[in-house]
Amino acid sequence: MTHTMDEDQVNLRTQYPHWAQHLSNEGYATGYFGKWHADHSERLENFGWQKYATIESLRRDAKSAFFKAQAQPQYTLEGFVNMPEGYQKQRFYGAVDTPAEKRGMGLWANMAMEFLDEVMQNDAPWCCFLSVTEPHDPFYCSSDALAQYDIENIPLPPNLNDDFAERPGIYRKAGRAWQNWTERQHREAAACYYASISEIDATFGRVLDKVEQSGQLDNTIVVVTSDHGELLGAHGLYCKNFTAAEEIYNIPMILSGPGIAAGKVSNARVGLHDLGSTLLELAQCESIDYSDSRSFAKVLLKPHTAESNFQQGYAEYFGTRVLITQRVLWDGSWKFIFNGFDVDELYNMEEDPWEMNNLAEKSEHQPRVKSMMKQMWNIWKTTGDKTLLNSQYPILRIAPYGPDV
Repeated sequence: MTHTMDEDQVNLRTQYPHWAQHLSNEGYATGYFGKWHADHSERLENFGWQKYATIESLRRDAKSAFFKAQAQPQYTLEGFVNMPEGYQKQRFYGAVDTPAEKRGMGLWANMAMEFLDEVMQNDAPWCCFLSVTEPHDPFYCSSDALAQYDIENIPLPPNLNDDFAERPGIYRKAGRAWQNWTERQHREAAACYYASISEIDATFGRVLDKVEQSGQLDNTIVVVTSDHGELLGAHGLYCKNFTAAEEIYNIPMILSGPGIAAGKVSNARVGLHDLGSTLLELAQCESIDYSDSRSFAKVLLKPHTAESNFQQGYAEYFGTRVLITQRVLWDGSWKFIFNGFDVDELYNMEEDPWEMNNLAEKSEHQPRVKSMMKQMWNIWKTTGDKTLLNSQYPILRIAPYGPDV
């Protein structure tokens, strides 16, 4: 939402019920606290969240106490981005003297726990969503958290010095912001990022402790995940936005609770768009029946038995302030990226996990490209991706193979 500036972008479609609306209709008490990055309206009641607090909703209601509660930090370590010439110098990472409890993540957690104190006294089921901004850039952490990490021995990504040969030129443009960084700066940024994650772990621990103390933890589904990944120096880049790199798309997802096998790791390829339908099935509520979402509850119950049916993944990217068309298809060990703005990409993730060798233009791999393009066209037809379906016009035929392949 931050990067789609026009008001007619990032508006959730109210004709399709949000999964929280399904829960609310089933008698759940629902609460959402923190970062809301899905809709410009900031009216979460339209999507099933009965009680909520986001940065914009607090500003709208003039509840300035939240912002006053955040102490002004003093930096004990900081790093900046000041390239290319003419852009403002911007702090990109830092360690502060303020503990997590007194910064954003701690304040959101306090609101979530106040909600839990209220709803756990009743017999009705509940759903609490705690959404923290961290570890998003700029990477901030407390000095105490940073002290847990040996900065000099933080490993650098093997693809840090990628020259982006035979890949879209916009990737190289994006990397200019960090082109003058030293290895020490890359390590400091990573250490602050990791330290922030340690603080998140402790913050979520406080919330889980409250649920456990109430005696309800064994009957509670717990999900820990992220809305996207972080390049963190991979390919010489940070943030997300450009490239379909695994560092952006391959995010953590941890679940526990009733109907979920304990202590198991699965290689099933699932996405955030599948999570809503999965939670509804686990909660035995009315399901979501959309073409781009399917429950993976079977994988959670029997990870190694069911994961073979979840080996394909698909993602859409429409750009942000710089509008581009990018679609991503994973099929087993292969990953194909259709870049409407530049050359396409094909990687064998088993042989090239760091995505350094683009095979899309190699003649010997054209059967693979053709096969995966056929799969993409089928997905576009199923999901109604009109941006690409309506491209028979001669000058718009930018895919390597057309819809009738």
